[in-house]
Amino acid sequence: MSGKKRSLCPECGKHASGNFCHHCGSTLGGKFCNQCGSETSGEGKFCNQCGAPVKGASSPSAGAGAGAGGGGARGGGASRQAGGAETGPPNNMPWWFAGAAMFGLILVVGWNMVQPAGPAVPAGGGVPAGGVDPNGPGTTDISQMSPREAANRLFDRVMMAAESGDSVGAQGFLPMAIQAYEMAQPLDMDGLYHLSLLRRTGAQLESALATAQQMLEGEPNHILGLSAAAEASVQLGLMDEAAVYFQQIMDNIDSEIARPLPEYQAHMNTFESVRAAATAFLAGR
Repeated sequence: MSGKKRSLCPECGKHASGNFCHHCGSTLGGKFCNQCGSETSGEGKFCNQCGAPVKGASSPSAGAGAGAGGGGARGGGASRQAGGAETGPPNNMPWWFAGAAMFGLILVVGWNMVQPAGPAVPAGGGVPAGGVDPNGPGTTDISQMSPREAANRLFDRVMMAAESGDSVGAQGFLPMAIQAYEMAQPLDMDGLYHLSLLRRTGAQLESALATAQQMLEGEPNHILGLSAAAEASVQLGLMDEAAVYFQQIMDNIDSEIARPLPEYQAHMNTFESVRAAATAFLAGR
């Protein structure tokens, strides 16, 4: 260190050697050996003190250029960082808010759709055809309903709309109601009866008949299954098959409705109309 030439930095005034001040980074001017720090001649290629090769000039202009180059390199790094920020992962927050808003909208619309429009108690009193009392708690959250409960609520809406002559409303709820029962599989007899009625309302007659026949596989004299099968057969033009179903109704309706089946209790007000339809059809044969 003692053999190296040290000079004062023109910027900070501290002792420094080499081409740049190691305190503040300012150029020291002139041309210095990078090995021993001795000042060299402007034309020499080797240091006349230690013989090391002289690497480049260190004049104020060159130093300034080097400083600018260093700044440019740093600027380039900053630019690359900025570029990295621009080309990095996109900001997903707007999409997240949009998705959350859409999910909330779906819940609101779905809840409004399954809310009962008003009392739907049958003429004979008791629980409505869907098995869900709309006069129950009005604050039920749709997200807390089971698939079957939601299906029953939609069934009630379709039937109420159809009975009031609101074909637009009935057709609007119909696809959702059918899908709800399909998602609530396996269905009991009451659920199968509802699904058969919904499919017949939507003119899915073959599916309606197949669903009714599914009810009759285990209960061949089940009045609701026979009624659904008979009505679907009539609409399909299968009059002979319909006659068989209607005759079974007449032969078994009195003994059947005496059975304490939950689906019979829920649809007790329909049995007289079922009997009347069977009587009229058979009389016209």
